[in-house]
Amino acid sequence: MPQIAQIVETYASQIFWLLIVFGLIYFGIGKAMLPKIEATVESRDRKIADDIAAAQAAHAQADETEANYRAKIDVARAAAQKATQEAKAASAADAEVRVKAADAELAAKTAEADARIAASQKQALAGIEDVAIEAAQEIVAKVSGAAISRDEAASAVKAALANG
Repeated sequence: MPQIAQIVETYASQIFWLLIVFGLIYFGIGKAMLPKIEATVESRDRKIADDIAAAQAAHAQADETEANYRAKIDVARAAAQKATQEAKAASAADAEVRVKAADAELAAKTAEADARIAASQKQALAGIEDVAIEAAQEIVAKVSGAAISRDEAASAVKAALANG
């Protein structure tokens, strides 16, 4: 059969050229393109690793910054509490001074008022004594018809008030 004999002749040259093309493709891809692809992959892997390392460093720095921030906040909070306590103490001392001053002022006003009351009472008693002396003189004059002196009426009124 001539077709089968032809196959061996045609296919042998086609297989030869197929092997040459595959060899060229193998060496072209394997030796020319593959190193570039591997370099790109390695570069990408290196960049990813560097980015991860940079992110970890940034995370560590952020943690450190946060710790410093919290420490500063704690110091500021302690200072604010101390200032608040000092302000409260100063306010309490100031209030105590004002209360003592007000107490002293009220005590002075009370003493002054007591003195005025005592003076008014003394005046009232003196006025009562005068009225009582005059009333006693008039009563004695009307009842007995006798006139008594102011000194006698005054001693009688004082004795009556002292018993009183």
